[in-house]
Amino acid sequence: MEAELVEELPAGEWQYEPKWDGFRGVLENLGGGLRLWSRNGRPLLRYFPELEEVGALLPPESALDGEIIIAKKGRLEFDQLQLRLHPAESRIKRLSAEIPADYVAFDLLVWKGTPIWKQPLQKRRRELEKKAAKFRLSPATRDPKQAAKWLDRLEQAGLDGVIAKRVSLPYMPGSREAVVKVKPYKTADCVIVGFRWSEKADGR
Repeated sequence: MEAELVEELPAGEWQYEPKWDGFRGVLENLGGGLRLWSRNGRPLLRYFPELEEVGALLPPESALDGEIIIAKKGRLEFDQLQLRLHPAESRIKRLSAEIPADYVAFDLLVWKGTPIWKQPLQKRRRELEKKAAKFRLSPATRDPKQAAKWLDRLEQAGLDGVIAKRVSLPYMPGSREAVVKVKPYKTADCVIVGFRWSEKADGR
């Protein structure tokens, strides 16, 4: 699922979660092999070999949706995460030891062949907490006040916003109907003291 950007947290039948500043990743053990896919279908496990230990906790014919993150001193480090996307295997191996990544699960898609994704979020979350308790799970709340507190503390933790999901809907691949995201914006009064015309376009 993908999230639509909105200005305010919705109220009502929603579940709220922190928006992790990392790489979205579907971790699956389907068809006899462990794989980690980006939201665009790019294989990511070769860049994060240390996550094979996390994947070993996943039973056959199971899949999770989550986020690949790197945290240092309680703060997420997206720049460090980008360094991991390197073609050299030796560099990947070294960085996996120096700045290891972690996987935060926030949705359960399939479990031992059962298509959990067809269930509404309210049931999927209960199944996630029960069946995937060995994984690091993203916190979730139905309390909009708690979600507002997360928004206030985002900068300290390096988070990217707050995600809100409709509790009554199933997992909807490719849809923005079931998920929205809120990101805080800051303004500043500035004075322009100089500029340069673009060399690539007239009058720009």
